[in-house]
Amino acid sequence: MKYKITHITKYAYSEAVPVCQNVVHLAPRALPHQMCDDFQLLIHPDPYSITHRKDYFGNNISFFSIDQPHTGLSVTATSQVSVMATPVIPPDSTPAWETISLALKSDQSPALLDAYQYVFQSPGVKLFPKLIDYAEVSFTKGRPILEAVLDLTTRIHKEFRYDPRATNVNTQIDEVYAQKHGVCQDFAHFQIGCLRILGLAARYVSGYLRTIPPPGKPRLVGADASHAWLSVYCGEKAGWIDVDPTNNVPASTDHITVAWGRDYYDVCPIQGTIVGGGEHRMTVSVDVAPEEPVTPAAK
Repeated sequence: MKYKITHITKYAYSEAVPVCQNVVHLAPRALPHQMCDDFQLLIHPDPYSITHRKDYFGNNISFFSIDQPHTGLSVTATSQVSVMATPVIPPDSTPAWETISLALKSDQSPALLDAYQYVFQSPGVKLFPKLIDYAEVSFTKGRPILEAVLDLTTRIHKEFRYDPRATNVNTQIDEVYAQKHGVCQDFAHFQIGCLRILGLAARYVSGYLRTIPPPGKPRLVGADASHAWLSVYCGEKAGWIDVDPTNNVPASTDHITVAWGRDYYDVCPIQGTIVGGGEHRMTVSVDVAPEEPVTPAAK
């Protein structure tokens, strides 16, 4: 599929902000199954300086500074992205999860060392003992890793309720587990915690999801939102496989990847520091507009 994505973030301040420094993760990644054909970043007021580079995880990031007093800030990112289907991996063809866990601890090949950094807890994924009890229901002895991951994904989808009022960006996964409510960020963090406590590698993925309107209803422009899911290392042959616990599906051509890291804090769409400003209000509008199908990736 080909998409045009428009992500608009606006801030309104009750008092003038004389200076601000910001970093954004808004440009989609280039991947074997995904191409970012065009990316434009429009900032108002005009920044004093702006630079673009890769971060530690290989994500595209932009830094910008504004050094003139302003009572509002608008950041508009426009992307054109092509996403191709990836080969389907039979879940029962993947290695036993214990084999992967052991290899991550002992194998010092580049691919395994890179994956190993996603085994440990992080600021957004603090591990706690009850995660083991929850995870082991799916991860029985000798079970193929992808089969267990998909079972865990289904259980989270069934047992946790989507509720945007229940949590915020700072909610930890022990709270999410206790109340069984949250949003895509919470469900991704929780599943990552379940995997990491078993010694498996899981990373947080941020991006966009194409939403399909009900039959007979038009698309609502600007009604989409940023989305989050996770990627699990499933061995040398299968590699990293993305799953979406919010929707109980593997990632597909409906998912557009922007960035990945240990958790949300590594890939927050916009973060920064301001001087002054008083109270402020933020609004976000995201539109994911399909344009045309693309040829599937070669197997």
